Amino acid sequence: MLNEIKKDAQTRMAKSVDALRQELTRLRTGRASTALVDHLKVNYYGSEVPLSQVASVAVADARSLTITPWEKNMVQAVEKAILASDLGLTPNTAGTVIRINLPPLTEERRKELTRHVHHEGENAKVAVRNIRRDALHQVKELLKEKQVTEDDVRRAEEEIQKLTDKAVKDVDEVVKAKEQELLAI
Repeated sequence: MLNEIKKDAQTRMAKSVDALRQELTRLRTGRASTALVDHLKVNYYGSEVPLSQVASVAVADARSLTITPWEKNMVQAVEKAILASDLGLTPNTAGTVIRINLPPLTEERRKELTRHVHHEGENAKVAVRNIRRDALHQVKELLKEKQVTEDDVRRAEEEIQKLTDKAVKDVDEVVKAKEQELLAI
């Protein structure tokens, strides 16, 4: 029973770290990345669908992306989705190919993005700590029901704390790596 609680906590903590990684791939750094537009939704005949389902997205060079819709009439809808997004980018259209040029980041924007990265890191740490709290609560419930001994509880608490420390360390590493990527010119 205790092993199940620990495994569940470990899995959930790992998912929190992965979710942070995924969230940070959307942040714009100095280099072009298709992950920048992965989360965009396009109006496709009345329903919102991911950009990847209506167009191919490719990295043209270090500072630009090309988006090629599969249907000619989707060019305008894709442009509209890019303009409406929070990316702050302007698409350039040539026929059926949409080109997005990424301007170099200013120092002020880099610092703002760094603050955002730290904020996301703190949110991930809070999620990890909430998972720890839930796991410790489950362990204490087992003790109340007299299904485990106090020694087992103490051991389980130490192991859950070690899992938490490892997850927090992983979050810190992800944040530090993204910060270095942002501040690199």
